[in-house]
Amino acid sequence: MSEPDSQSQEQITVVLPDGSELEVAPDATVEDCAYEIGPGLGSDTVAGKLDGELVAKEEPVYDGVELEIVTDGSEEYLEVMRHSASHCLAQAVERLYDEDEVKLAIGPPTDEGFYYDFDNLDVDEEDLAALEDEIEEIIAEDYEIEREDVSIEEAEERLEGEPYKLELLEEFADENDTVSFYKQGEWEDLCAGPHVDSTGEIGVVELLEIAGAYWRGDEENTMQTRIYGTAFEDEGDLEDFLERKQEAEKRDHRRIGNEMNLFSIQDVTGPGLPLYHPPGKTVLKELEDFVEDLNKDAGYDYVETPHVFKTDLWHRSGHYENYQDDMFIFDVGDDEFGLKPMNCPGHAAIFQDQSWSYRDLPIRYAENGKVYRKEQRGELSGLSRVWAFTIDDGHLFIRPDQIRQEVEEIMDMITDVLETFDLEYEMALATRPEKSVGSDEIWDRAEEQLENVLENRAHDYEVEEGDGAFYGPKIDFAFEDAIGRSWDGPTVQLDFNMPERFDLNYVGEDNEEHRPVMIHRALYGSYERFFMMLIEHYEGRFPLWLAPEQVRVLPISDDNLGYAHRVANEFDDFRVEVDGRDSTLERKIRAAHDDRVPYQIIVGDNEEEDGNISVRDRFEDQEYDVEIEEFKQHLEDEIAEQRTQPDFLQD
Repeated sequence: MSEPDSQSQEQITVVLPDGSELEVAPDATVEDCAYEIGPGLGSDTVAGKLDGELVAKEEPVYDGVELEIVTDGSEEYLEVMRHSASHCLAQAVERLYDEDEVKLAIGPPTDEGFYYDFDNLDVDEEDLAALEDEIEEIIAEDYEIEREDVSIEEAEERLEGEPYKLELLEEFADENDTVSFYKQGEWEDLCAGPHVDSTGEIGVVELLEIAGAYWRGDEENTMQTRIYGTAFEDEGDLEDFLERKQEAEKRDHRRIGNEMNLFSIQDVTGPGLPLYHPPGKTVLKELEDFVEDLNKDAGYDYVETPHVFKTDLWHRSGHYENYQDDMFIFDVGDDEFGLKPMNCPGHAAIFQDQSWSYRDLPIRYAENGKVYRKEQRGELSGLSRVWAFTIDDGHLFIRPDQIRQEVEEIMDMITDVLETFDLEYEMALATRPEKSVGSDEIWDRAEEQLENVLENRAHDYEVEEGDGAFYGPKIDFAFEDAIGRSWDGPTVQLDFNMPERFDLNYVGEDNEEHRPVMIHRALYGSYERFFMMLIEHYEGRFPLWLAPEQVRVLPISDDNLGYAHRVANEFDDFRVEVDGRDSTLERKIRAAHDDRVPYQIIVGDNEEEDGNISVRDRFEDQEYDVEIEEFKQHLEDEIAEQRTQPDFLQD
């Protein structure tokens, strides 16, 4: 029998994006692999992705890894370039300010740019221009960005006087013998990379704003100065971004919410606890009614669970282990309680409270359930990140043979919601996260079930590795708003674990006990986040059926005020107001337009004499001599059909 080839034993195999395999030396790096594929690709390599994780080109590969080479033509290139831009910002700060006083924290890339956090740095918005000039100088100097791997001991010497970097180093030292530094000119930083090859490869940089940020996001830690910036390959892309940013600021739901009296967040409530004013609650109630009609048609029964449970429930469900840091927990006597972070354990407890036959299933519960998450104060923002929010929750308890039909029906409900608001959407299959409960077998089974639904219905979808819930995989829906931003929203989740943890059963056709499958679903995601998105998507100009005020009656003069009120009474099935102020018609029209009212009814001497009205919409179109009944019928139809724009004058 011949001896095995010693060279083949030393080789390892990496898997390329097309599924082919490449054998390389066991100490090969991402860049080495690129050169093995071809010298041109090797010289163009900027970074790599190992099993989906972006890494430096100097990172070693390992046997069986899925490898993707990143060049300046890759989607990830912008992220790499922005990371290098954040280093240029830190270098500029230390050039212009006392580098012995300023302490460096972290400076990662983000979806829209980058930031760097500093301690002991006193800057304001007026200082950003000088920092930008210094960054441009650093880019023009075209410093080579060099990586150096050093021992932990040498790293400690280099980072003397940098407490935040030393704290990070202590964490790295638990798993590594060496760490990497990146050097450009006179400046260096502890960093894992990746980076572009030189500062001259960074395109255009603009600094955006200054904010406060707690070290590591913990409000018990030091408040640092965070400088946000962005970077693009060319000026045109930067200008497009700044235009989108300006449009997003114009649509900011916090500003519009204040202008329209929709909601407020006050000191008396604490951060992340919104107060809904009558106009805001009107919109929410319409959203609730819409979902409740869908639930009723789909056979859901409404339940209600308390805001507080003993933590025994959360231990049993697994939430305590996985959500403890995000839960509001307190003691009452000898018992520990927690505000609920999710509604599902309460619904499981309701199902558990009685006996079920296979003929009873599916059981479908719905609840507009308020839940609580202890987000860091620095992460709270209007309605987008709050401590208290309401999920349009649904939980189904079904037989295994009912999975496909129930998941498909939920997906139909979700698409009905998104298409009602004329939202473009995409789907993704989110798989098992690192923190999860249950066996591999259960997870493989659940993921396969959802994948089969997507494949059978021929849906296009992405796979989001590791983004599932801790108890099961899910199909997530992401939708685009009016200015192209993507939002996460509805979801359907398949759960084999919680029925096991709660020992849920039903009696099968064989008279034996069987374990049901649990489905978690939300058609909006949460009311708060969906409401926030709608405010910005419509810029406060809600469809007629959602608008807090649907019609405003404008008398031309005080002499027509009585007729205005009689007309308003004709429209008492709608949300109608009369503007009886002592003001000119032009000012009343402008006020109604600014208040984003879909329709205005204008009445003067001619309308009063003829017993009709003039109608004006928020597009500033107007029609005279309109019959009251004709307009009422149109409003009823427009609301019933949930049209997205007032169209009485647009036919």
